[in-house]
Amino acid sequence: MYLCNIIILLICREKIVIPSDKPMIILQGEGKSRTQVILDNHESLAQSPTFTSSAHNIIVRMMGFRNSYNDRRNNKRIPAVAALISGDKNKFYKCGFYGLQDTLWDDQGRHFYENCTIEGAVDFIFGGGQSIFQGCNILVKGRSLERGFVGFITAQGRTNSNDGSGFVFKNCNVNGSGKVFLGRPWRPYSRVLFYNSYLSKVVVPQGWNAWNSIGHENQLTFAENGCYGPGSDTSRRVGWEKKLSQSALNNMISESFIDNEGWLHSMPF
Repeated sequence: MYLCNIIILLICREKIVIPSDKPMIILQGEGKSRTQVILDNHESLAQSPTFTSSAHNIIVRMMGFRNSYNDRRNNKRIPAVAALISGDKNKFYKCGFYGLQDTLWDDQGRHFYENCTIEGAVDFIFGGGQSIFQGCNILVKGRSLERGFVGFITAQGRTNSNDGSGFVFKNCNVNGSGKVFLGRPWRPYSRVLFYNSYLSKVVVPQGWNAWNSIGHENQLTFAENGCYGPGSDTSRRVGWEKKLSQSALNNMISESFIDNEGWLHSMPF
């Protein structure tokens, strides 16, 4: 049975942690702009998150999570996490994640983000999670970066060829300011797919960056399929961008990529 916590505070300036021994909790807000958890934290990567979910079977609806440290122009840009998601079977609906660098740490486990907003400029969706982002708005804050610096949306952390993790963006919108790569590898077998999504002119023609995997690009699975918009032209993409087989594509865009046992539909909403 789920325990439902109705959040009535409009603005909360306090770190929120759901520990691993507190599963099956629902957090319900009044909208990602009205119900926000805000923290100005720049400690170690693991200590900086405004919100942490380490438990399994968590539902969060209509809430915003913001790490405001990098908002101040006089602060040196450093990792400042808005949310760390480490539990399995976590679902987020109409939530907002706001930051600049390392905004959403999708660490491990299977997760579903629906109609969410994720904002940042450098590696702002990163980690080793196995997650689908459906109908989400990806907002690039490129004007907040140093002049001429190109940002990165994703830094996925798949460690080997048998690792099931990966990020799938379905029917999403990539907008914002400045310039950005779709992703770079945080780990040697990084896997990211943008599917049937709008890519604005913020996306650079190369699309992807090999970062520390130069010379080992064949291990990466960075792919696009059915995308549209001014940033979707693949004629100048890096030559090692993956062309997925129909079978591999179907596997990644299917709900079963994260849910082969029905946990999403067994949730109360």
